[in-house]
Amino acid sequence: MKGYRATGMMVSIQGTSIVKGILFLIFCFILLFTITGAIVSLKPEYRITSSTIGNVATNLTGESLIHLLGYENRYFTQALTDSSSKPNYASAVFKAATNMNLDDPRSFLGRELPGFSIFDGKIIVAGEGTNYTNMPVESPPPLEVLLDERQAATQNIEQLERPEDAEALPPPTMTTGDKKVVFIYHTHSYESYLPHLKVGDDPNKAVHPEMNVTKVGEMLGEELQARGIGSQVDTTNMKTYLDQKGYNWNQSYKASGELFVSAMGNNRELTHFIDIHRDSKRKNDTTITINGKEYARIAFVVGTDNPSYEKNVEIAKNLHQLLEKKFPGLSRGILDQGGPGNNGVYNQDKSNNAILIEFGGVDNNFEELRRTSAAVADVFAEYYWQAEKVNATDSSKE
Repeated sequence: MKGYRATGMMVSIQGTSIVKGILFLIFCFILLFTITGAIVSLKPEYRITSSTIGNVATNLTGESLIHLLGYENRYFTQALTDSSSKPNYASAVFKAATNMNLDDPRSFLGRELPGFSIFDGKIIVAGEGTNYTNMPVESPPPLEVLLDERQAATQNIEQLERPEDAEALPPPTMTTGDKKVVFIYHTHSYESYLPHLKVGDDPNKAVHPEMNVTKVGEMLGEELQARGIGSQVDTTNMKTYLDQKGYNWNQSYKASGELFVSAMGNNRELTHFIDIHRDSKRKNDTTITINGKEYARIAFVVGTDNPSYEKNVEIAKNLHQLLEKKFPGLSRGILDQGGPGNNGVYNQDKSNNAILIEFGGVDNNFEELRRTSAAVADVFAEYYWQAEKVNATDSSKE
């Protein structure tokens, strides 16, 4: 140690501290250049990108962020509820580092199996009992021979008629009059239900050119009309339409999109658009008992790859919440789908009020589906008239 006296003040300099500081700076520079070199030398697909940061941020919820800020300033934690618990940061770090979610079994194999990405949908709102092990599954394309053979192999068609003991509805207090404001169509019109086909128990054989989801569309149209909502139901045989256009099965949404656009062009009063599908899951996932009666459960699917995504999600959330109040458990929730290998649009780019609804599964029958159609019509009518009231109020303020 060397001492220096200057203007009456003693300054001491520890030689070893200077050496340690210099060595630490050198180490930091070496580490910085090493990390930078490693990142630059990586192949493009392995480099950190904005989407990588986005995925990490997605895994950090607002509540987790508040807990994190709370470590530095306890004031932030006052915004949390008493039931709030500290997040598992170890799990979040593991998920971000490995891209695997312990709560989602698809993440373990999804990047390894070709074609597995079609199951990469995300649950936006989970209904009762809905998780990543029982999400709705899109039906495979039907074989032409199956469609031909199912022409006459039907049964229990009497369930198509409205039951005589069904509750009679009072005349609607509000009505759209002659206006048709809802367009109902069916991209996969051949999707059918096993209880009405003489084909056994094979879910892959639940297809028919006539006895299919278009009947559900007609039911929904009738129920909406009974509640004062004018609707237009398209029952085009999509297999025939695809053949006429020279399209393959993968172009089904392109084909139904043409019907969508044509309907809008022919009727400017259409404001809402519903694409009806049928899930491939079995009865235990797609059926619920409400007040002693069985209903076919529904699920909302929203495409992520279109500019109307947020608006499409908003209408699905509104309908889901209304269903939860009036028919708890009927809705399986809201799921999104998109990205490479998926459609991700579902014609929902054509309107802010376009939704895709899965009505029941392969084991549901038309009796259950009619009850569900009535329930959906109930909440849709409530949503529609409330939205009309809001629009009228906004217009009066302009």
